[in-house]
Amino acid sequence: MAGNERMIRGRVIAAHGRHYQVELDDGQLRQCYTRGKKSGICVGDYVDIEIQGQEEGRIERIHERRNLLYRSDEMRAKQFAANVDQLLIVVAVEPLFSDDLTGRALAGAFSADISPVILLNKSDLSKGLPLARARLAEMAALGVPVVETSTLHPDALRDTLLPLLAGKTSLLLGQSGMGKSSILNILVPDARADTQAHSLALGTGKHTTTSSRLYHLPDSQGDLIDSPGFQAFGLKHLGQTEVEQGFPEFAPFSQHCRFYNCTHRHEPGCGVLEALEKGLINDKRHELYMRILAESTAPQKY
Repeated sequence: MAGNERMIRGRVIAAHGRHYQVELDDGQLRQCYTRGKKSGICVGDYVDIEIQGQEEGRIERIHERRNLLYRSDEMRAKQFAANVDQLLIVVAVEPLFSDDLTGRALAGAFSADISPVILLNKSDLSKGLPLARARLAEMAALGVPVVETSTLHPDALRDTLLPLLAGKTSLLLGQSGMGKSSILNILVPDARADTQAHSLALGTGKHTTTSSRLYHLPDSQGDLIDSPGFQAFGLKHLGQTEVEQGFPEFAPFSQHCRFYNCTHRHEPGCGVLEALEKGLINDKRHELYMRILAESTAPQKY
């Protein structure tokens, strides 16, 4: 078909409503739209577009995703990004970060087969640093890297993080106020200008971080997706098996459960509950698992 000659592959690097900025394989940018009202397209998606005019295009197909990270509650779902290699969860010495939100972000990453890394920012605040380290110890015990950063020392921050990001698509995620934007601006010096250009191109006026955006790290060292700050992280979209995947430390013990469909809440002969009693599983982690599972199995509200 003649139309297929105008089809070309690209990656979504910015989105607002039904308007998308797509970067083609040759580096060219196109402002794109979809046929339908609801597309489900998000930053990080690889797509096929049909060229429209000099600068536009219509998205015709989304390539199969390797993964998708999003949060959801009874009311709505919010996509962060697709096709992500690692999740950088930004917390800080001050203000106090939420153990619950951090744990949920970890569970979301594990369930989507995304490698999590915790960035402990504002590590120059030495008075509160020991407490922050202690609060992250249970996550470090799972094998999750905890990397200390300070935006007061930008050269050291770049030296620490750029090797970690090389050759990967990383998603930067964090509660509001943790210094996520400052980290982005150090790693991608042109991020502010790029963001403003994306916002103008998509017709969104002055930029506020309300949706995710993909940036290229200097010298083609990888891609970094910035996402909006959040104060909630529901995982209602996860089924029971996916919730359990969010807690990989359960796996060695769940093999010994008496029932194949054990929920690890109250069943007799549960290997996970037995490990919990012996102190082999962190009780706070199990409590978080119980909360997430209760939310995901609760009846839908209308």
